[in-house]
Amino acid sequence: MSKVCALIRHGAYHQLKNTPSAMQPYALTVEGEYEVRRQARLFGEWLSESGYTLDSIVDASSLLRAWQTARIYVEELGQFFNNTPQVVCHSELCERSVGAVANLPLEEIERILELDPRFDVAPKGWKSDSHYCLPFDGAESLLQAGQRVAKHIMTWQTDGTVASSNRSIKLIVGHGASIRHAAFHLNVIKFCDIKRLSMHYGHPVVLDFVGDKVTQLFGDWKQRQTHDVPD
Repeated sequence: MSKVCALIRHGAYHQLKNTPSAMQPYALTVEGEYEVRRQARLFGEWLSESGYTLDSIVDASSLLRAWQTARIYVEELGQFFNNTPQVVCHSELCERSVGAVANLPLEEIERILELDPRFDVAPKGWKSDSHYCLPFDGAESLLQAGQRVAKHIMTWQTDGTVASSNRSIKLIVGHGASIRHAAFHLNVIKFCDIKRLSMHYGHPVVLDFVGDKVTQLFGDWKQRQTHDVPD
């Protein structure tokens, strides 16, 4: 059976500067909310043309910015849901955890590593290194975070209540880096694409899973630029 989901990165939010996004608890900016609404309406136009409906259970990361993004989609696309929509938060969809140093600036994290005789200094570019995991309790690598998100998506795929019809789309709202790494684990993109690609704020990438084959039905990955805000 065809199983279709839309992977959506949250909108722009009040992010601390030079700090891993990880578990930052802040809300969407006004501009971020506006862009999510715009993207949801554009998606609605495609839904009208394609004949797809939306699964009534919307999965979102437990972080505020993802929940807000999911709620905006519910508000803007209410007519397309196949039942009364509900946003359900899942910690498995959160961004990569940096554990005990969550919400500290990059410089402070690196200083702590230098001061602790048990640890090596962080390698250059560690924040975007898919394999590197900080040596703190609760930390994980980007690949581990992606595997966590991919497992959530695969669990949804194998759930017997996954969809009421082949024309239903599951909305999954999370975070750019963990979604891209999940897409690698799901064979949607190649490993070399993880750093080359990003995700547009609030923009859905719709994927149709049929066995081992994945077809992209709607949406575009963003070509990463050096000046992009880290995700």
